[in-house]
Amino acid sequence: MFEKLKVLAARLDELEMRLSAPDLYDDPDRAAKLLRERNELEPIVTAFREYEQAQRTLADATEMLSDPDMKELAQEELQQAKSDIARLEDELKILLLPKDPNDEKNIYVEIRGGAGGEESALFAADLYRMYTMYADKRGWQTEVMNKSETELGGYKEIVFRVAGDKVYSRLKFESGVHRVQRVPETESQGRVHTSTTTVAVLPEAEELDFYIDPKDLRIDTFRASGAGGQHINKTSSAIRVTHIPTNTVVECQDERSQHKNKEKALSVLRSRLYEAEVEKQRAAIAADRKSQVGTGDRSERIRTYNFPENRVSDHRIKLTIYKLDQFLNGDMDEILDALIAADTAEKLKEQSEM
Repeated sequence: MFEKLKVLAARLDELEMRLSAPDLYDDPDRAAKLLRERNELEPIVTAFREYEQAQRTLADATEMLSDPDMKELAQEELQQAKSDIARLEDELKILLLPKDPNDEKNIYVEIRGGAGGEESALFAADLYRMYTMYADKRGWQTEVMNKSETELGGYKEIVFRVAGDKVYSRLKFESGVHRVQRVPETESQGRVHTSTTTVAVLPEAEELDFYIDPKDLRIDTFRASGAGGQHINKTSSAIRVTHIPTNTVVECQDERSQHKNKEKALSVLRSRLYEAEVEKQRAAIAADRKSQVGTGDRSERIRTYNFPENRVSDHRIKLTIYKLDQFLNGDMDEILDALIAADTAEKLKEQSEM
C-alpha cells in the first residue's frame, strides 16, 4: 500500500507543476482533466504525508525515551504518534478503495406509485417532497422532468433531476421499494394500510458516457394533460421518445416548448440506458456475492415508513429511527450516513479477503 502511496505523491507533485504552466488553459478540456485528477489525489496524498510525519515523530520520541529529562514528554509524543498512525492507516485504506465513477454525477430520480392505488400515489408525493427538501438543505438544484398527477394531489409517476456536489454518492442507495404504513386519507374506519412506492436513482449520463443512434429512436408528440383534465396544453408540446432496440419509453410534458421537452426526454433516456448498461456490468462482477447494502434493485424492499409509531426502518442495515416526521422533512443524513458507512465497511471486508 505504501509503495502505491509514494507513486501517487510523486504524481501529485507532477500535476502541481503541470497546472502551473502558463499555457495550460489554452486547452480547457486538458486543464479540467488535470484539475480533476489533482482534486482526487490531494486528500490521499495529504493523509499519506501526515502519516509519514507521524512515523518521524514516533522515531524521534523513541530516541528521546533514553533521556531522563525528556522521558515524560517523549512518552506523551509516543502515544500520540501511535494513535495518529493507527487513525491514518484506517483513513488511507478507505481513501484507496476503488471509487464509484458515478459518485460525482448529478442524478435523475424516478418515483412511481406501486401497490396501494391512490394512497401509494400520495406517498410518492411525500417522497418527492422529502427529496427536494433534502436537496435544499444541501444547496442542490432540482428540476421536474415529467409528472403524472392524481385527483388527490399524488403522483402516479414523477421524474426529476437533482444537480449539485456529489449528488449520486449521497442518494445512490435510495433505489428500491419504499413501504408506508399509515391510515390513508380515503380510509373511513381508521385502519392502518400498507402501500408501496418505487424509487429509481439514475446517474446523469453525458453524451460521451452513452451514445444513442438517432436511427434507433421513435419520437411522438401529444397534448400535455394534468390531473382531472386541468391545465391541459392545447398544443402538442408533450414528447414521447421510444428507444426501439430496448423498447424503453420516456415522456416529458413539463415544459410548454416541444424542443425543451425533447431535450429533457433524451437526457432521461440516455441516463436510463446508461444505468441499464452499468447494472449489467455490476451484476457480472458481483455474481458470486451480495453486497450488504445493495445497489438499487428496484424489486428490493429497502425501507418502511410507519406513521403510527413515527418510525423509519432501513431493512438493509437493520437501522430504525423514531424520527419519521423529521426524516420526511429532509433530515435524512442519519440513515444516509449509516448506509454509506455500511457500504464502505463491506468494501474493506472484501478487500481484506482478496
